[in-house]
Amino acid sequence: MIYLDSAATTFHKPPGVRAAMLRAMQTMSSPGRGGYASARAAEELLYRCRSLAAETFGAASPEDVVFTASATHGLNIAIKSLVPQGGRAVISGYEHNAVTRPLHALEADVVVAASPLFDEDACLAAFDAALRGGADAVICTAASNVFGALLPLDGIAALCRGAGVPLIVDASQSAGAAPLHMEALGAAFVAMPGHKGLYGPQGTGLLLCAAESVPLLEGGTGSESLRQEMPSFLPDRLEAGTHNTPGIAGLEAGLRFVRERTSERILRHERALLARAAEGLRRLDGVTVYAAEDAAKQLGVLSFTVAGRESEDVADALGQRGIAVRAGYHCAPLAHRTAGTLEGGTVRLSFSAFNRTEDVDAFLRVLRALVK
Repeated sequence: MIYLDSAATTFHKPPGVRAAMLRAMQTMSSPGRGGYASARAAEELLYRCRSLAAETFGAASPEDVVFTASATHGLNIAIKSLVPQGGRAVISGYEHNAVTRPLHALEADVVVAASPLFDEDACLAAFDAALRGGADAVICTAASNVFGALLPLDGIAALCRGAGVPLIVDASQSAGAAPLHMEALGAAFVAMPGHKGLYGPQGTGLLLCAAESVPLLEGGTGSESLRQEMPSFLPDRLEAGTHNTPGIAGLEAGLRFVRERTSERILRHERALLARAAEGLRRLDGVTVYAAEDAAKQLGVLSFTVAGRESEDVADALGQRGIAVRAGYHCAPLAHRTAGTLEGGTVRLSFSAFNRTEDVDAFLRVLRALVK
């Protein structure tokens, strides 16, 4: 199988991730639940992973790094900490359902700062206009999961600081590739999954916190057990229940892989593959490609459509021939509405550090035959 769906999850993991997870299952128990060796080993693992994440993404301290089950989990905590029932939120035109559905559940007044693909000036103008009406929070993806379009996050953060509005960043597609420094942005929360660009296992995620938070779950934390309220301090306040210790071990190994390979090198590699794929797609009759002219505006995610063919049918035909891609709406109908692809969605390619030029060439050969 040629795997080109890393925007959903990086299927190919560094060998160290599997080894770390197995080692944790063999040597670690529950952190914070005992003073014996296996519990201590788990506690040390969690602190190492928090410290590595804080250093990588510019959080103020390891204690501000909260483990979650996914970016969706983290975004729900962040949104429900800042946006009250019926409150007002400003979002980009490229948000995932992990943002829009919690806001819908809160019956929030949602203002969409919509702008054309890859147009940073228009994006900033849209946020500037939307913020004039005030907001409880701005929620913004760092990069579209459908099109790979990088949003001008530094500029949006500056607008938020100027307006005194807290910023929640969804770094689901950018973490591990695009640079991100939480303190420099002044973000209130940054959420990310472990299983995409951090090369960790599914069921892991991180929420970086710099604002007061409201627990999404209540339960045991191994601390302040006599109290019936959740602890007031991080990370315990947001981490009820037993930790996914093997998953966190894999996440730490994935983070180390990204640090050693460097996000800059990974991004250069993915952009080279994207450029090769976009060039080949543009040569095919009836194919529309959604790619930026300036490579600096896009991560290794690329969407396309084929005239007269349903996106799902194209993806199914590719899958039957050993090419794994995703088609449809990618859990982000707002992004398709903004980009004008709501009717039928798109076929999406997304790359990782483990893809090769041969993968792109094989995909193009198969698609060329399908289009003919």
